[in-house]
Amino acid sequence: MDHEPNLSTSGGSADRPPAQPAPEALCPEEFTGLKLTEPKSAAAGATAVAVSLGHVFSTAGFRRGFRTLTLLNQAQGVDCPSCAWPDPDGHRSLTEFCENGAKAIAWEADTRRLTSEFFRTHSIDELAKQTDYWHGQQGRLTEPLVLRPGSRHYEPITWDAAFRLIADELNALASPDEALFYTSGRTSNEAAFLYQLFVRQFGTNNLPDCSNMCHESSGSALTPSVGIGKGTVKLEDFEKSQLILILGQNPGTNHPRMLTALQAAKRAGAKIVAINPLKEAGLLAFRNPQEVSGMLGFGTPLTDLYLQVRIGGDQALLKGVMKVLVERGTALDRAFIAEKTDGFDAFTAALAEASWEQITAQSGIAREVIEQLADLIAANERIIACWAMGLTQHKHAVATIQELVNLLLLRGSIGKPGAGLCPVRGHSNVQGDRTMGIFERPAAWFLDALGREFNFAPPDKHGFDAVEAIRAMRDGRAKVFFAMGGNFLSATPDTEVTGSALKNCRLTVHVSIKLNRSHLVTGRTALILPCLGRTERDTQNGKEQFVTTENSMGVIQMSRGSLVPASRHLLSEVAIVARLAEATLGARSAVPWSELANDYDRIRERIERVIPGFQDYNARARHPGGFYLPNPPREGTFPTATGKARFTSHPLHAVGVDPGQLVMMTIRTHDQFNTTVYGLDDRYRGIKHERRVVLMNAADIRAAGLAAGDVVDLTGHYRRERRVAPHFIVVEYDIPPGCCATYFPETNVLVPLDSTADISNTPTSKFVAVTLARSAN
Repeated sequence: MDHEPNLSTSGGSADRPPAQPAPEALCPEEFTGLKLTEPKSAAAGATAVAVSLGHVFSTAGFRRGFRTLTLLNQAQGVDCPSCAWPDPDGHRSLTEFCENGAKAIAWEADTRRLTSEFFRTHSIDELAKQTDYWHGQQGRLTEPLVLRPGSRHYEPITWDAAFRLIADELNALASPDEALFYTSGRTSNEAAFLYQLFVRQFGTNNLPDCSNMCHESSGSALTPSVGIGKGTVKLEDFEKSQLILILGQNPGTNHPRMLTALQAAKRAGAKIVAINPLKEAGLLAFRNPQEVSGMLGFGTPLTDLYLQVRIGGDQALLKGVMKVLVERGTALDRAFIAEKTDGFDAFTAALAEASWEQITAQSGIAREVIEQLADLIAANERIIACWAMGLTQHKHAVATIQELVNLLLLRGSIGKPGAGLCPVRGHSNVQGDRTMGIFERPAAWFLDALGREFNFAPPDKHGFDAVEAIRAMRDGRAKVFFAMGGNFLSATPDTEVTGSALKNCRLTVHVSIKLNRSHLVTGRTALILPCLGRTERDTQNGKEQFVTTENSMGVIQMSRGSLVPASRHLLSEVAIVARLAEATLGARSAVPWSELANDYDRIRERIERVIPGFQDYNARARHPGGFYLPNPPREGTFPTATGKARFTSHPLHAVGVDPGQLVMMTIRTHDQFNTTVYGLDDRYRGIKHERRVVLMNAADIRAAGLAAGDVVDLTGHYRRERRVAPHFIVVEYDIPPGCCATYFPETNVLVPLDSTADISNTPTSKFVAVTLARSAN
């Protein structure tokens, strides 16, 4: 969608004053002491082990931390609350976790506690002046809290009173569509299913979720192309692959366990191609910490060809590769194309319109290098293509991902061992939440099945996604915001606009385990509802429960916590949803909410009857390792509109900025997962103890009249709008000319709310036009 800018801060709601800017939503502008070292040329090794254990033992304690680590990603243990990389189907090592997982466990198993006394002595104004890192270091939330109208301090509230307050606000709305129900990717299948059921019985499909900000473009691209909005490979396919393409993804920081799969693929003879604007250590070499050689500092080289594409130039690069393959003709799998696909002629016609001048200029890659990549692809048929948000968060993201599908279709590289599509999801159950029905645009078959099972008529009007939800709050069309996990304010674009939108609500509610910035920019009334972490024992009605999740490759697996809960006042997410539904719906609902919450097997029985692929759910969930959901493209069949995989036709979309501007992309540090900041170091990039930095090419620094170490203000440019992020330190870095990189959420303020991907409506956090100028102070 290409939205026209709305230059006002309010939609003109008659019963509301204009929304005011929310500067308290922004990260504090303090510097913490930048130290630079040479970027690393390999990931993991002994340092990763030491850092992992240091995080766990310092916050969780030795005994508590060690016990949790030994259960992490084990067949009957705890599914890692970090990324969604799959576990091996067969043998699992005793240390089946990575640095990211250890940090997530340390963060959740923290022995520090946030009590009501903390909130009595800290106002939300004081807390807003602290960094996101500081917030996470204060410990676990221990009891429900309320911020009443006019107050600047949270105070305790009972669970019954909290649910009554929410129910009263929801039932006072003029329409159910005035409420928004957000979901983060940590929510279990059981909680997500109950949550969407409650929301639809309440009467709306306003179910925005974190997919809207990250991999929505993947699902939007894949569903019409191959018939399923998920990946088509298994973990075992990596060792069978001949060639692995990794685009817009940094596995060393974001999915470290993927490095083990890449190492296994290399040892089996595979070639690896990395396509990324930055040289990332985890794409160069891997020092396996489970091997003596890795601990001694010897790494396995990973990438055979590294292409530092310009930001936003991936579509041009893919077009160039396919032009070479189509013009040669000999590398095409013509039997596969004829039998399994349609749209080939229209695709080749669109491909011919892209000139080499356009391709090389937009990609920043020379023709001879593109031909070198084409040679590798032509020489191999078992090809896996992996990608993440480096592809999904652009205006033409859907078109780019569909070009990647086109490339694999040319080689017949979908539906055979060692080949296929691998969108690598970020949060641990973001894929499972969508499978459970967390979607603002539900399919008719899902609503029909849900209605039959629970004897009601679900609403069929499409709801708001995350971007539309922000607009609705800003304009006064949405008045209650409920978040099941996550840090909505820090995860979303246009930070001041989002903050103003949240402040425009009558009620904001966050189900959380730790303090975050979303708790500090609130509606007239605000609630914090503390819940169990995934590592904690979940006992309902005297019986210990487990939950399930779905990883990036469609495996449904058990997760059972074992730690004593951080507080006796915590409720599980399932219990929170059930009690909220009872309080809000009352006699309007015939769903046995308490019965479902008392025994999660009863929830899984209902899921089994609503969603295909979950037959014998309870039995199969208890099987070590879980079970795979059906995936027709993996087996070579394509449930699209035509019953075939579909070549799609796209013009080469122009990407560029005005003279004097740079293209900025937001990235994570190594001490960060999504919006959670575990520390202040970006170890692999050699940037330590500082987050307010801008990574720039040396030539661009000189052209701007700047020097490394200068402090600059970043100004974002979008149509006639301007946004400013002040006080960033210039760091010279190996990045293509015309490009720069910054960390999020510090520069989310520069990402325009109305700059979104076509079709998926995902914010364009990887393509922001900026200028830089020395800070005045």
